[in-house]
Amino acid sequence: MTSDTIIAFDLYGTLLSTASIATELATHFGDKKAESIAALWRRYQLEYTFRMVSMDTYKSFDKVTASSLDHALAEAQVTLSASDKAELLKAYDSLSIFPEVESTLRSLQKDSTIYACVFSNGTDAMVNSSVKKSPSLSPLSSVFKDLITVEEVKTYKPSPKVYHHLARKVGKSNSKEDMASMWLVSGNPFDIVGARAAGMNSAWVDRAGNGWLDRLGTIVGDGPTIVVKGIDEAVKEIKNRAAKNHS
Repeated sequence: MTSDTIIAFDLYGTLLSTASIATELATHFGDKKAESIAALWRRYQLEYTFRMVSMDTYKSFDKVTASSLDHALAEAQVTLSASDKAELLKAYDSLSIFPEVESTLRSLQKDSTIYACVFSNGTDAMVNSSVKKSPSLSPLSSVFKDLITVEEVKTYKPSPKVYHHLARKVGKSNSKEDMASMWLVSGNPFDIVGARAAGMNSAWVDRAGNGWLDRLGTIVGDGPTIVVKGIDEAVKEIKNRAAKNHS
């Protein structure tokens, strides 16, 4: 069991900007339409996973991503050829990182007290490609001790099964103490509430600065342990708390 401070970073929407896919969409539809389709694509990508969790069924995230793209295109009343859609899906391997990610991960490369990992809804293949082929993230990929996905347990966040799976992968148990020793850093409210309900600490990345609006945590689990503007603030606060706990 690792004695390091464990920080699990969500990938899509936290380290990598899913909105950056709009750049690729803009080559087909122009900037304004592309932004709308990108938002729809992300909305249905997540909605499909939620619906499958409640249906107790599982299809891999690459299939979810492809089907949700079709849904977004249909709702926007536009079409793309099969080859163009394949290129869009391939673009998930080269999503852009958020501005503060590079400096934060570089600092973690020099910090032996932090056990950093990626924790994602993506498939093993998708996450490996996204981390190791993204032009902006791949040079920093060595900071991650593991790339952990839900593929092995065949369900999605926010099912408690995936957070317990994370614990096992980093050498922890599902005990209350062990779950509380781990941190999730995510820009996705549903992920934050799921982690808190499973007993983890969590840092919600509020880049838009709108404040915590999700109210499910008031009746299931809890809201975020901390609210931050970027992953840099999250790491700083987590390290401060770890230092106090060990002093």
